Amino acid sequence: MEIEQRLEALGIKLPAASNPAASYSNFVIVNGLMFVSGKGPSGNPKGKLGSTFTTEQGYEFARQTGIEVLAVLKDGLGSLDRIKRVVKVQGFVNAEPDFEEHHKVLNGFSELMFDVFQNKGVHARSVFGAVSVRENLPIIVDSIFEVSIETKE
Repeated sequence: MEIEQRLEALGIKLPAASNPAASYSNFVIVNGLMFVSGKGPSGNPKGKLGSTFTTEQGYEFARQTGIEVLAVLKDGLGSLDRIKRVVKVQGFVNAEPDFEEHHKVLNGFSELMFDVFQNKGVHARSVFGAVSVRENLPIIVDSIFEVSIETKE
């Protein structure tokens, strides 16, 4: 319950895990790695960074996306204490062609992972500007986590 207590101290209440937007699973676990499908921010905001939204708003959307991912992890694992490490994060920022602060936007997600998991939250990452993303969301994030595998005896 260590992570749950940290969430409470951070003032974060996890929503119910969102459903996949199409015909796929929210996550797949293979060999101790949990691959979480692309998630976006809560509230279904629509628009592009650099015109509809500022970098600062994008940061908050990335943080909200992190909370959505945490909800999927909790739903899939039962406890966030089963997360051994945040491995890889890949962000797709719906942005105007001249927008250059993708990395600052994705920091909202990355910094949340560090706040929640501390040193286990430090991860490799990539961020890309996208011409378009599903439902015109401002950001979508893919993520990979190392998890402890529970075995049944």
